[in-house]
Amino acid sequence: MSSIRFVRAFSSRANAVKFVANATRPKAVKAVSNTTSLRTFAIPSLNRHYNTQKSPPQQPEQKSKSGSRRALIFLGAGLIGVGTGYYFYSTDNSSEVSPTTIAQETPDYQKIYNQIADILEENDWDDGSLGPIFVRLAWHASGTYDKETNTGGSNGATMRFAPESDHGANAGLKHARDKLESIKQKNPAITYSDLWSLAGVVAIQEMAGPIIPWIPGRKDADAATACSPDGRLPDASKASKSKLDLQGFKYSEIVALAGAHALGRCHPDRSGFQGPWTFSPITFTNGYFTELLKKKWVDKKWKGPKQFVDKETGELMMLPADMALIQDKNFKTWVETYSKDEALFFKDFAAAFHKLEELGVPRTGNEKVYNFKRTGEN
Repeated sequence: MSSIRFVRAFSSRANAVKFVANATRPKAVKAVSNTTSLRTFAIPSLNRHYNTQKSPPQQPEQKSKSGSRRALIFLGAGLIGVGTGYYFYSTDNSSEVSPTTIAQETPDYQKIYNQIADILEENDWDDGSLGPIFVRLAWHASGTYDKETNTGGSNGATMRFAPESDHGANAGLKHARDKLESIKQKNPAITYSDLWSLAGVVAIQEMAGPIIPWIPGRKDADAATACSPDGRLPDASKASKSKLDLQGFKYSEIVALAGAHALGRCHPDRSGFQGPWTFSPITFTNGYFTELLKKKWVDKKWKGPKQFVDKETGELMMLPADMALIQDKNFKTWVETYSKDEALFFKDFAAAFHKLEELGVPRTGNEKVYNFKRTGEN
């Protein structure tokens, strides 16, 4: 595979775009778990800062039209789409989650953000970055939420325990959890559930994505009895209604979250699928939408599960659930919109990802919201 040079800290969005434009496109993806290192640049020391703001008053979200309940699954291999905005489910699920005994002082979240950013690069991991798998960890920890029973979600960090750690949809995520263990040991005051959700925020921002609002205060479960049952994370091999009831979220919200497929790649030893969605899998862009629309997609001829590859090169792939987004006109409208307007996509994605990470977390509405700046920004 020819080298894509990876730089963690983009000093500006313009530099990130320039980087992607100059990157060498990878050759055909090999179905092996060990991949060639794609990071060769030395990273300079950078000053990092963040600011905070108070949470805006919470308003109940209006229930969307019944048609939007026909939510499609689109990320069994890595991500799950649910909702947008600053609306929180605030009912208490403390019967399933008990607080871990930690120091009473408030953790230094700026320092922890910096430490996570410092470990994103890994030569021998995929395209040279742990960013995509940190996003997947945060997503899978959050996407187990069930509104009917008020269980699951990022509150609890229940993936630490079997059987949830062994669920098929979570294959490969042990690597992400193990990598973040060093951060936890340095900062015992932060809960695992806050650490995992913060890691997703750091990864998106450091890969040139939008600023993601983040709120601490999650509690860790202390036993496997709090684990979510298997099957709550969707099956990306199916282009049908998700097993996870998306609670009537709007089409735009679902499509915006699907745009995170701009990052990372699938692996036969984890999801069963193979390949990246875009030619810049460690840079957050609206490229997923543009590729989905402009390429001609054909069935991949192999012994693995059904997936699609671009007819021109055979180097990119799409899942059946990805293709469903352009087969339904209600979803396709938003795919087309985000392919033309990256700024709008960033705005909608930031709100949706924040909402995803808040599902099932008890809130009063008075919590402080952290907005971390990307490294290198003053």
